[in-house]
Amino acid sequence: MTARMLLSGGHVLIGPGQGQVPPYRADHLDIMIEDGLIVEVAAGIQADGCEVLDATGTLVIPGFVDTHRHNWQAAFRSIASDWTLGQYAHALHGIVKHHMTPDDMYIAVLAGRLEALASGVTTMVDWAHGISSPAHADAVLRALQDSKARSVFAYAGGWGLSSDVPITEEVTRMAAAVHDLDDDLLTMALGLRGPQYSSMETTTTDVRTARSLGIPVTVHAGSAAWGTNRPIGQMHEAGLLDGTTTVVHGNTLTEDEIAMIADVGASASVSAGAEIQMGFGWPATGRFLAAGVRPSLSIDDCAAIGGDMFRAMSATLLAERGVTGARDPNTADRRSLPLDSADVFEFATARGAEACVLKHPAGSIRPGHHADLVILDVRDLAVAPLNHPVGAVVGSGHPGLVRDVLVGGQVVKSNGRLVGVDAERMVDDLVASRDAICKRIEASTGQKVALDGSWTPPVTGFASTDGPAAAQNTPSSD
Repeated sequence: MTARMLLSGGHVLIGPGQGQVPPYRADHLDIMIEDGLIVEVAAGIQADGCEVLDATGTLVIPGFVDTHRHNWQAAFRSIASDWTLGQYAHALHGIVKHHMTPDDMYIAVLAGRLEALASGVTTMVDWAHGISSPAHADAVLRALQDSKARSVFAYAGGWGLSSDVPITEEVTRMAAAVHDLDDDLLTMALGLRGPQYSSMETTTTDVRTARSLGIPVTVHAGSAAWGTNRPIGQMHEAGLLDGTTTVVHGNTLTEDEIAMIADVGASASVSAGAEIQMGFGWPATGRFLAAGVRPSLSIDDCAAIGGDMFRAMSATLLAERGVTGARDPNTADRRSLPLDSADVFEFATARGAEACVLKHPAGSIRPGHHADLVILDVRDLAVAPLNHPVGAVVGSGHPGLVRDVLVGGQVVKSNGRLVGVDAERMVDDLVASRDAICKRIEASTGQKVALDGSWTPPVTGFASTDGPAAAQNTPSSD
């Protein structure tokens, strides 16, 4: 039987339009959905007996797309609020992940994905570089499937500084597992270590594996001082950069490396909040745009910053305006700013969906696109009255506005609550998992993980070898 639903009564954010001023319009329209896809967007669509979702008093927008997030760190949310990139790497990769069991991994990834879903992130690239064993990889995949959200599982096992641990067998196994699930909401990518974190020999092997499996590649490059060894230049010269590659960060890439990204039609992912917070260097948004690359946006890690895309859009906009203003201060006759609200909204939706290489288009409200939609309560005093719809979403939006969320035409959040999710139990499980991990760390290293903001990890390298949790299948009872 064909599943049909009509969204009726709301204002629908339509765009981006080629040459349209403004690029997005908030028109009073209805949306007809069939079998997970948008089939019609028009005024006065007749229900014809199908299910009707009343969107009166709301703004309907395309779901947000986060192209790079490490959900496995969700149990340690905010712990890295005042850490450098080196401290974060040592603590989370050098210590925490080696004391996480597969069950801990499942709980964290599920909690992280649900938190994002609740705030309107309908599609996400889960950058799973906390994997320590095959069982951990299986746990990530199971959590993403159980979230009922659209996700790209970016397998990133063997992570370290630096690491040449072979992963071909596991990438191949996980690609087969994703294929066998035959789940329209789940696809796969390779989270590449790349020249920034491994040798060119390993990078070549890994990219060739991804290409043989037909999965896209996403790679950190240009991350602070670690990214100054021309990672993109090395990949480009070896023929390892193409239109299925997403380059994450890019802060310290050279201008010719950014031009290489544009030349091959690759995508970029800007994580402005995390990049500024941890001192990566200024976000490369403006430099990407100057080269003809319209980037996507991402959170990166909730151990350091908040996880909603409203925050990511605002950080991206303010950072680029700040950089440009410092270089070329405004004068009284200045007629425009370097980046518009519509630009960053497009980055957070349509450009992200393109980078994910989905089965059908997404990120815009148009026929033929995935029915991944977010319904915002715009009677909220934070945004009312709507005088600049996109500006309100980008500059004043917050997760509390998200009333309903649809993924593939299925309602996964209704009237402010995730459907079928026991949020209280989820929090309890997350706290219990965190506490058990901390006990294991103290027992094996003698180091107490302070949870009051006073833990300041040393800055050292981190290994990719499996930790004590690798062979465990369930948390101990400690």
